[in-house]
Amino acid sequence: MSIFDAVSEDAHFLSRKDSSELLGTYSEHTILLDGEHWPTVEHYFQAMQFAKPEDQNRILDAATPRDAQKRGRWAWLRGRRGDWKQTRVAFMTRGVYIKCRSYPEVEAALLETGDRRLVENSQYDYFWGCGRDRRGHNYYGELLMRVRTRLQEEE
Repeated sequence: MSIFDAVSEDAHFLSRKDSSELLGTYSEHTILLDGEHWPTVEHYFQAMQFAKPEDQNRILDAATPRDAQKRGRWAWLRGRRGDWKQTRVAFMTRGVYIKCRSYPEVEAALLETGDRRLVENSQYDYFWGCGRDRRGHNYYGELLMRVRTRLQEEE
């Protein structure tokens, strides 16, 4: 079933780039992963594109999540890790899961969505979001639902 078919009144739409969205990657919730305190999930995710610590630190030092994303766009020039296409969803999932486990209010917000379909409402992102025509992959929404299931199982 495609996201186009599955979108209904029961879906919960969100924007991962909205800093006021608790379930987004731009919200100001510091996470501790791999021995670093990352200002946001977006910082962590963008930095993981790089294998070299000095490149990861450039992302870590970004003032905002948007700045971290911009710095991450240079990965193709600075040497993106070779397995990035295979590991990017895992890194994003890891960051979101740790954020939920670190902040009870974030975990509660995710659990409060019940069994509703979660959709990253991006007109331009067909990988993480649903895209303009709602036919995108919605990998961000899908990973949120997997994290939600794991949290429910852990309760």
